[in-house]
Amino acid sequence: MRLSKLQAELRGWKNGMQYEVVIGLEIHAELKTKSKMFCGCRNVFGGEPNANCCPVCLGMPGTLPVINRQAVIYAIKAGLAMNCKISEFSRMDRKNYFYPDMPKAYQISQYNIPLCHDGYVEIETDDQTKRIGIERIHLEEDAGKLIHDPNGQKTLIDYNRCGVPLIEIVTRPDIRSPKEARLVFESIRTILEYAGICDCRMQEGSLRADVNLSVRPLGEKALGTRTEMKNLNSFRAVERACEAEARRQIELLEKGLKIVRETRRWDDAKQASFPLRDKEENPDYRFFPEPDLVPIVVDADWINEIKASLPELPESRRKRYIEQMGIPSYDAGLIASNKAVSDFFDEAVKICGNYKLVSNWLMTEVLRLVNEKGEAVLPKLTARRFGELMVYCDNGGISQASAKKVLEMLCETDEEPCQIIERLGLKVQRDESIVESVVNKVIQDNPRAVADYKSGKTKAFGFLMGKVMAGLKGNGDPAQVKEILARELKSSKD
Repeated sequence: MRLSKLQAELRGWKNGMQYEVVIGLEIHAELKTKSKMFCGCRNVFGGEPNANCCPVCLGMPGTLPVINRQAVIYAIKAGLAMNCKISEFSRMDRKNYFYPDMPKAYQISQYNIPLCHDGYVEIETDDQTKRIGIERIHLEEDAGKLIHDPNGQKTLIDYNRCGVPLIEIVTRPDIRSPKEARLVFESIRTILEYAGICDCRMQEGSLRADVNLSVRPLGEKALGTRTEMKNLNSFRAVERACEAEARRQIELLEKGLKIVRETRRWDDAKQASFPLRDKEENPDYRFFPEPDLVPIVVDADWINEIKASLPELPESRRKRYIEQMGIPSYDAGLIASNKAVSDFFDEAVKICGNYKLVSNWLMTEVLRLVNEKGEAVLPKLTARRFGELMVYCDNGGISQASAKKVLEMLCETDEEPCQIIERLGLKVQRDESIVESVVNKVIQDNPRAVADYKSGKTKAFGFLMGKVMAGLKGNGDPAQVKEILARELKSSKD
């Protein structure tokens, strides 16, 4: 196993001590409801600042919240998708803090009775499956957005996001490397996409992670002093932030200094974190039950109804691809990790039953086009047309080179594969009389290569094959061409 630079550093610092990194994630996912968590304001990204606000989400005196039922359903879906137990009784709580992005001076969240608890997700790392515990998934409302003047003169507030329904997914401290932290974040993102409860647009802030990290001497059972880095909105940022924070903490310990429990801000451009404030403890928030909302009561019938609405999830798809289709583990994992790609693959194999052929073309040519042109290429190409193209490849109707040409054109036109193949004359030529005439012309035009072949120079056969295929405009059947060429060479005069 190749060690990362950080892994190598953990195994031996200058005083001979070996260290272990302990990481937990808190992932915030905005739910794709039409309205906000406790009012009827639209739940949309962007728009004019403070346009999607009302007295309820602005916390005006005398207003009363009403819980969004669809948000509860989405939260339960997330819990079931991550193997959690669902609380039959839970409630909303007030989390009190004074910050300008929360106009009520408190956030409605869940404290000691979360809606979902004691679950897990699985990741593949170093050819092993590792289970990462999910401590809890709870409902809460999002805060507004602070927009700081670059000159530091003022701060503007946009409350459009205030009151948007969130789930917070809290992992157990089971993560032992920055790479694992990234894999867990990726896994949870994929599950949320499959379940259809979050759009996961990290560039818009609808999915973000807080990293809790500590280090301890290898073999030590007690956890070290942890710090928290807030609002990381990319997989690479999570991995890089973990690497940098682990090094920073170990360097402090190596110097005999103490680690301060604090909240830090990660600057991905500078590859460094900076202190924000001392880390708050739960008593600082003065949690108490939200008096304006009734408890959430979930019975077994409702849970079963929600469970039945879940689609096939990524891990199930990955196993199906491996066990039923014989697709290599790496390819299966990569396809299943993206719902759009996985849906595309599933639809294509319904048309062309050659699973490995479809998988190989998807992994090479289709994903190359996605990398070049973006994911919008998939609906433009369509799985149906891709599947039909694969049928031509599977039955030898066109050559591989021609198929690549057709695939490129399908991304730019609304033509069907059969129309492009017919218009460009790309069908493989199998008329034996036509192939034979081309072969004989090549033999007649290349006497030296024929003589070389007959004298034992086998490379000359490949040269002649190339000439025949060129004469057939690349549309010959190689096996048929090889057979006819060998026969005609054998019967030709010296």
